[in-house]
Amino acid sequence: MKKILYLAILTCTLLSCKKKEEYNATGIFEATTVTVSAETAGNIVSMPLIEGDSVTLGQYIAIIDTTMFAIQIKQLQSQQKSAVSSTPDISAQAAALRVQIAHQQQECERFGRLLEDGATTQKIYDDAVAYLNTLKGQLEALLSTLNNSKNTIRDNSDAITYQADQIREQIEKCHIISPLSGTILTKYAEQGEYATPGKPLYKIANLDNIYLRCYFTASQLADIRIGEKVTVIADFGGDQQFEYPGIITWIAEESEFTPKSIQTNDSRANLVYAAKVAVKNDGRLKIGQYGEVRL
Repeated sequence: MKKILYLAILTCTLLSCKKKEEYNATGIFEATTVTVSAETAGNIVSMPLIEGDSVTLGQYIAIIDTTMFAIQIKQLQSQQKSAVSSTPDISAQAAALRVQIAHQQQECERFGRLLEDGATTQKIYDDAVAYLNTLKGQLEALLSTLNNSKNTIRDNSDAITYQADQIREQIEKCHIISPLSGTILTKYAEQGEYATPGKPLYKIANLDNIYLRCYFTASQLADIRIGEKVTVIADFGGDQQFEYPGIITWIAEESEFTPKSIQTNDSRANLVYAAKVAVKNDGRLKIGQYGEVRL
């Protein structure tokens, strides 16, 4: 009887040891997470999602009050309209001088003919030409002043346009969208609270494609490579375990000390290499859950 009991205990011990040696590495399931923060200041007027809700890429997840920005846009539009309306009409303002120049040009031609006939003096002709040149100089100065004024008004109008575009960009940032498809893990604020730039609003994770961060010893490096298919075993406590196909997507370039929560087949291993194994989640896997890798 004692012999049978001894054999039973020995068999259980061997089976237990064999089960522990079924894995090649262990680790914790993680997911790609993004903390979505406010980029502008203002009251949160809409924040409808709660923890556990699913979101899609580009979906609106929060709205910050845009009233002040809308008022600023209207003010700038009014300033721009006033500036444009003050643009000088160059043709109209130069018309009178052009008429005088045309008339004086005719006078100069008339005095020239009289001078040839000896009916007038050289001084009268020279005075007429000098007055014509003066009028032309006045026209040139007027056109320069009006063009400079027009250019200044146009530049101011363009500056107002740029300011309005910046405010519209701020308005766009008040409508916060999800940067990825996933699940709301944490909600940091509520509707009615005041948001400031950088204030966290949501933490979102892609739980459909998660990965197991595990650790391999130096002696195992020769047996693994990026792109290699492995078996991932998720531990749900007790005897509940499920196997998933996985692919090694990353291996650390440098070693690190074995984390306390990680087990290795080689109890003497102090230095290990971190690796990521991508796993398609069927809905059962959770962040922080324990898992094993079998090569």
